[in-house]
Amino acid sequence: MARVLVVEDDQFVRSALIRHLTEAAHSVRSVGTALEALREVAHVGFDVVILDLGLPDLDGGEALKMLRGITDVPVIIATARDDEAEIVRLLNDGADDYLTKPFSVEHLSARMTAVLRRSRAAAAGADAPSRVIRVGGLSIDPLRRQAELDGASLDLTRREFDLLAFLAGRPGVVVPRKELLAEVWQQSYGDDQTIDVHLSWLRRKLGETAARPRYLHTLRGVGVKLEPPR
Repeated sequence: MARVLVVEDDQFVRSALIRHLTEAAHSVRSVGTALEALREVAHVGFDVVILDLGLPDLDGGEALKMLRGITDVPVIIATARDDEAEIVRLLNDGADDYLTKPFSVEHLSARMTAVLRRSRAAAAGADAPSRVIRVGGLSIDPLRRQAELDGASLDLTRREFDLLAFLAGRPGVVVPRKELLAEVWQQSYGDDQTIDVHLSWLRRKLGETAARPRYLHTLRGVGVKLEPPR
């Protein structure tokens, strides 16, 4: 059972989500505005938030940024918007997953299960001894979610860190894009643009470019690998 906050202003959609999640034995609270959502999260411990973007008082994208300022609770975006650039931006801003309406209750359940599994696994490992990954001048601590390059701290977004840590854990191994989508984004399908955008941002922070790579190497039509500079 999970404690779920549904943030949705459409009463029909809201009622359907509450009914489905309750039938699945989850504990559900619901609000219709961004400000109510912020108040709920500040005072109640939730396992996951399902957040609509078209809220009456504040755009859901702004609400997401404010939520990330006060909590690390997993957030699944649920909205009718399907613009690829906006999806990438929201994932970069801290969303854990994204569902485009209309979606089936089975699809929502699968995404919730994946998000909660990752969240609980991270919590279970929080007190475990830290295993730092070192590749060349890169030093990555997956448990503390800290990364350094040549002793300097790297300011990475959540998804950039996940991508870097996953590749660094397999140095020299070419990872297919399909595997990156499945393991880093927890998606069985998606657009390569999402990976390309994050790789571009990550390269910039590592001081390299696609034309002059140091750590990140793309093999066209095959995948991506991370290895120390030669």
